[in-house]
Amino acid sequence: MKEGSFTYRDYLKPEIISTINNFELKAKMLVEGFLIGLNKSPYHGFSAEFNEHRAYFVGDSIKNIDWKLFGKTEKLFVKKYEEETNLITKIVVDCSKSMSFKQSGKISKFDYAKLVAAALSYLLTKQNDAVGISFFSENVILDSPAKTSKINLHKILADLENQQVDKSTKISESLKEIASKIRKRSLVVIISDFFDDLDEILLSLKQFKYNKNEVILFQILDKSEIDFNFEDDSTFVDLENGTQLNVQPQLLKVAYKRRFNEFQNRLKEESANFKIDFHQISTDTPLDKALYLFFSKREKMK
Repeated sequence: MKEGSFTYRDYLKPEIISTINNFELKAKMLVEGFLIGLNKSPYHGFSAEFNEHRAYFVGDSIKNIDWKLFGKTEKLFVKKYEEETNLITKIVVDCSKSMSFKQSGKISKFDYAKLVAAALSYLLTKQNDAVGISFFSENVILDSPAKTSKINLHKILADLENQQVDKSTKISESLKEIASKIRKRSLVVIISDFFDDLDEILLSLKQFKYNKNEVILFQILDKSEIDFNFEDDSTFVDLENGTQLNVQPQLLKVAYKRRFNEFQNRLKEESANFKIDFHQISTDTPLDKALYLFFSKREKMK
């Protein structure tokens, strides 16, 4: 890279941001790089809630009159408004051992997922939205409530920095438990590779929709999992149970691609049927893509 050619886009590259030791600084740089790159912010104009009343004056919009209060007092009052959060977001991160995979990408799926979660948490807090985080593998490891404070953000970032991959995957059971604890309509962001029993995953996703939550799925994959670009004879190791398999990749590629595409197509189709946003992202993709997709969804919820 030539001297002076380092731009905001470079701050969004996983291989650049991952070299920074301070996790909160990573989140801040991601968000600032994202904001610099926007020509028009896709997340402006928050809804508002009134916090007090004042007497009605000629010229005030009648749509702000509190008619229930008029019924009690026979006097006209209008609601004073202040900007306030209109969104509760729950970010759910898969910590199972399959997420530790790294082949083509510069960072593992898990590290990429943590960066996405950190950037979203930082940006949501900056915009005064409530955000909470959950981790799961075989079961729910952590499930923190959504809050708007900077103290909450610091805790989320510390939890993300300290969390490591843990055990094998039981996505469905964990998602059902997390869904059962969400009391208010929320936007749920699930970050995972979704490598588990697909029928069970789909059942658990339905539970979020039954509670009228909006759901975004970010499927984080290494490019080699998509392309199966292995050439030499290899030993494949199951990261969750340790099983080893000696293979000639070229003999498996056609069958792998067929099964992989069948899995992906069904996950996409069923997500669409449930009105769930599904996005596949490889770990070599600049991190602003996930932020754009998230805030596009957020705008539609207003």
